[in-house]
Parts: sequence; C-alpha cells; structure tokens
Amino acid sequence: GVFVWDGRRIEEEELRRSAGEMKHMENLSSLAQGSGPMEFQPSEREQPWELIMDKKHFRLWRRPIQGSHLYQYRVFGSYTDVTPRQFFNVQLDTEYRKKWDSLVIKLDVIERDVATGSEVIHWVTHFPYPMYSRDYVYVRRYNVDKENNLMVLVSRAVEHPSVPEDPEYVRVRTYESQMVIRPHKTFDENGFDYLLTYSDNPQTVFPRYCVSWMVSSGECPEF
Repeated sequence: GVFVWDGRRIEEEELRRSAGEMKHMENLSSLAQGSGPMEFQPSEREQPWELIMDKKHFRLWRRPIQGSHLYQYRVFGSYTDVTPRQFFNVQLDTEYRKKWDSLVIKLDVIERDVATGSEVIHWVTHFPYPMYSRDYVYVRRYNVDKENNLMVLVSRAVEHPSVPEDPEYVRVRTYESQMVIRPHKTFDENGFDYLLTYSDNPQTVFPRYCVSWMVSSGECPEF
C-alpha cells in the first residue's frame, strides 16, 4: 500500500525535453513568418504531424500514435490579455479549478515528492451523457525557469495504491501532457506564447472532447 516514487516521479530530463520542444517550435515559427504554415520534420521513427487548424494566434496539429487508433495533439498559441504567472497559477491551483470548472467531480493532491516537488493528482470529470465519468490518476511536476524565461508543466498517468478503481468511473490509464509557457516580456506582464502537447485514451469511440476544448481555447481539461 506504499507508493514508491522511484521510476514514477517527473525527472529533470523530461522538463528539459519539453523546454527544448518549445525552442524548436519557436525556431520553426520564426522561419515560417510570411511563408505559410509551419511544417515539422520528424525523425524517421516518428509519425508526421498533420496541421488541422491554423488561426492567427492558434495552431493545432495531430499525429497518430503507433499501434493504436489514438492521436497525439499539439497546440501552439498565444494570449495577450493575461500574465504568464496568472495563467500558470490557474493550471496548478486545484482548489480554484473546483470553483470554476463545473465538470469537476473530484480534484485532489494525493501525495507530494519532497525530492522533486512532483505531485500525484486524482481528477474525476464528467463526460457527456450517456457515458460514464472518467477518472485520472497522474503525476505532475512544474518548473519556473527565470534564467531562460520559461514555465514548464509535465504530467502523465500513474498508478497509486490509495486511489483504487471505482466502479462509478472509467479509469483513464493512458495520459500525458507537456505545457511550456514563454512570456513575451516578463512573468508578470501581459502576453505569452504556449506549447501544449497532449494525448490520452478515454476508452470511448466518441471524439475526445478535449479536442474541441483545445480548438476553442488552446487548453485541455486538465488545464
């Protein structure tokens, strides 16, 4: 019944890798200015990204996950009317999320890792009728990198002995997301770019409602 952090916590390398993806995206965006949509050049082992929405401040791609019917999604967008710190804090504040998100049934921090600051979260959310509500157990870790002017939040599914499956909900066992925020100026001035890479398996044939959420706001239900 004891949760072992070794092999489950979010490591520094995962944070660095996400930050590197943001830098790569910014380079592509700079090269693509005035020359049409950005095109990814994946390695030979990766599936190509498909651009499915291209707006002024919002681009959405997807690519198939090998060996499944699922897709991984990537959003690159920007906001000009909120500070990076305000936006980032909203992602992290589970108590505040309960107040503004009517889909939340449960959202609690189960355990914290003193060594890295990683947290295990239990999140239960309504799904459209007649589907069962879904529940997620995932580990997350964030970092505010003042030197490189970045904020990073990485999450992925995990098992925890204190949160067994509940027959009222469908447990989502495949889930991961990486969000990186780059302030236009500082953490406390309006304006930032963000990169969100997301995938999960909600075990339903219905289109994932996270996709429509991301299309409209650049976010997914966790955020």
